[in-house]
Amino acid sequence: MRQQRFIELGEGYSDIYELCELISANSSRLKRTFLFTSTTPDGKRVVSLAASFAPAGEGGLFPIYICREGIPSREGSISKRQQVFEEAAASVDSKPVPVDIKHSSEFPETKLFYQYLTGILRLNHLLPPLDDPYRPVL
Repeated sequence: MRQQRFIELGEGYSDIYELCELISANSSRLKRTFLFTSTTPDGKRVVSLAASFAPAGEGGLFPIYICREGIPSREGSISKRQQVFEEAAASVDSKPVPVDIKHSSEFPETKLFYQYLTGILRLNHLLPPLDDPYRPVL
């Protein structure tokens, strides 16, 4: 049975470069890249960068690596970190999908935030549905 799981990286430059390296090194497994935009409780816009990958081998884990809410978003310009991410995505023919979401601070636990985010992505067909646990395995 497949699992979909967010794997959180940090929000600094080194974390963005790690995400870009994951995209480059695993380009054959890359499914999508994302730009999640949200608003902090004090009204500032922030961006989360993410990339989803197909499972490796028989493992069944469908990982979504994310750098959560560490990048300020300004109208009409993009930060250097976002630019680096978009260039890495473009180098493997992926255009990041922009998605407006609630800020994680609106949830009492990070786990609930990721459940919400998974639901948004599935409803918009940006993540595949999980295997039906009640369907017989042939």
